[in-house]
Amino acid sequence: MKQLPSTQRSLPIALIRARENVMTPIRQMLSESGLTEQQWRVLRVLDEHGALEPSQLAKHAALLLPSQTRIVQSMAQKGLVERREHRNDRRRTVIEITHAGQAIINDNAAKAAEIATQIRDKLGPRRFETLLDILDDLRDLE
Repeated sequence: MKQLPSTQRSLPIALIRARENVMTPIRQMLSESGLTEQQWRVLRVLDEHGALEPSQLAKHAALLLPSQTRIVQSMAQKGLVERREHRNDRRRTVIEITHAGQAIINDNAAKAAEIATQIRDKLGPRRFETLLDILDDLRDLE
């Protein structure tokens, strides 16, 4: 019987630990805005990509479609995003950020950039970019 690696050298556990360390200052920032991590991701993706169909938004925001549907519904009720008919096909819908959602992005952009810079500085620019490349490789595994 093959022995499992130590939990100190287990990739899934190491990723979870790293995620928690990265997310702690972000969660503190978001708590002041009354947003969840998932809501922040939705706003960031819509800010970056513009209006998206639900499946595209779920993919870019790293959310399961049923979860994204629930999150977007809550955000729409708060006036942070809105759903509308697709410009070319009335059977399809798109989700877009509202002025209120954009204001939250604008209000937190400097702090989010500062957090990202602190992480980049701790790792060093080369290691930071290498880490992102490796994580992209892991994302693309099938």
